[in-house]
Amino acid sequence: MPNLQEEIYDLIERALFLPMAITIFNRDLAGIEESTLKLKHPYKQLISESLKIAQKDLMEVRKELRKRKIAIRETERDEAFTLYTFVIDGYEENHRYFNPRIREQVSELLTYYLFAPDRL
Repeated sequence: MPNLQEEIYDLIERALFLPMAITIFNRDLAGIEESTLKLKHPYKQLISESLKIAQKDLMEVRKELRKRKIAIRETERDEAFTLYTFVIDGYEENHRYFNPRIREQVSELLTYYLFAPDRL
């Protein structure tokens, strides 16, 4: 099996974690709508803009994965780890991610998109 180049590995991780961040943004939007906040619009606007940027980035990541013929599958999940299989040029590699690390990575992505520099 080939070792993943750092660039490909970063691309794969973005493909793993961006959908999770997008799901959280969508849930947060629904939560804000149901909340008792007096001024919901600024929060909804902030999250909506962050969501749009994240969705655009995910679209670009998926396009790059298709171009490089890389497939990602979640193979197994338990309370501590999630196993993913990466298929690159016909070679399969299994990578086990510690679930708290996944949460940390997604949290970093949420922070990045909420305070994205290109929004200013």
